[in-house]
Amino acid sequence: MTQLTKARIAARISTKKTNHLNTTQSPWPYNGGAVYTSLVLVVLAGLLGPLLASGKRFRVPVLVGELIGGIILGRTGLHLVDPGAQPFPVFASLGFAMLMFESGAQIDLGSKVVRDTAVRAGLAFLTTLLLAIPAGLLIGAWTGSPHAALFSVLLAGSSAAVALPAIHEERLAGPAVALVIAWIALADAVTALLMPLTLTSAAKIPVALLGDALIIASAALVIALGRRLFGGAQAQEAKELSKQRHWALRLRISVLMLLTLGAVAERTGASLLVAGFAAGIVLRQFGEPHRLSLELTGLATGFFVPAFFVLLGATLDLQGLVSSPSAVALAIGMAVAATVVHLVASIAVGKQQRLAAGLLASAQLGLPAAAAALGLATGLLRPPIAAALVAGGLLTLIPATAGAILLAGAGPDTRDSGPPV
Repeated sequence: MTQLTKARIAARISTKKTNHLNTTQSPWPYNGGAVYTSLVLVVLAGLLGPLLASGKRFRVPVLVGELIGGIILGRTGLHLVDPGAQPFPVFASLGFAMLMFESGAQIDLGSKVVRDTAVRAGLAFLTTLLLAIPAGLLIGAWTGSPHAALFSVLLAGSSAAVALPAIHEERLAGPAVALVIAWIALADAVTALLMPLTLTSAAKIPVALLGDALIIASAALVIALGRRLFGGAQAQEAKELSKQRHWALRLRISVLMLLTLGAVAERTGASLLVAGFAAGIVLRQFGEPHRLSLELTGLATGFFVPAFFVLLGATLDLQGLVSSPSAVALAIGMAVAATVVHLVASIAVGKQQRLAAGLLASAQLGLPAAAAALGLATGLLRPPIAAALVAGGLLTLIPATAGAILLAGAGPDTRDSGPPV
């Protein structure tokens, strides 16, 4: 047997062994070329959100169903979708940016509701933050976790993605609801800036702060320039042409703004969360028209945001959570502490329906999900801890739902007599 023949046989044996090892080591059946098969599964899992949210008596937030769908398909369940396989990381990143974009677009910092209740909302948030700091330190010491600063910021936050749809669907109104809306707007804006810093190493915090400042300055510049340019005759003519010829210019410009601020975050080491949130606030300043709202809903809510939550669910390791007593304690502790600090703040500052307002304001899911995604992507959070943060956010939906029910049943003064928003 010649040396060449021996070399070929050895190469074939080596290739077979390598292929066998690759196949047996990977738990994901659809790695590699079956991209569209995995995409079909992701979209199908995302449909679980509207399915669970369509109930008449018990309405589950859409993103909860999407997370559950991802948990079933991913690391905890059937291992049918690998969230680390391309192009899923790109889709998840875009979905995260668009989630923050939508959250920012829901917050109108210049609205009459926010202006009229700004002082009490500021006091409520300040009270929550002052209570959240020792609570976060206590939870960190109790669970032996080094992320007490992150816990404190999460406890001080609220979830516009949960509370505002509940307010709109139940047509809630009145002073207590106005306080909750302004409180959530302020909490979301501040915690969106603070949370990424808690997952940044101390040496990188100054650079990250500069990046955040650059994003905010860029957003302010876009607002100033937009008010000058978009009111002119040429801009109005372009809008009409876009409407007639289906160019979707507003949508293209909105996406361009989001991606540009995202690129600033990418280059400076700032947070994509801040970039997306700032882009949404900019959009809201120009009075988001109905047509653009539908286009953004189709792009973001139709695919990218559900894909983010499904892929986040697929990444979570609930088996590791259940098998870790400290992670279980963290989930329960975060949910209880978030409810308590918001209740105390509402009782201290509120005037009407203080119990119900505090319960509704305690809703948390968007920010814990964002923290889990960022922590897993950077390797700063262990999978059980990331799962515990999301689980804690899910548990806060129980008191938040109770708060919405209490407000809805409080009487006609808490109901909007107009059509549903």
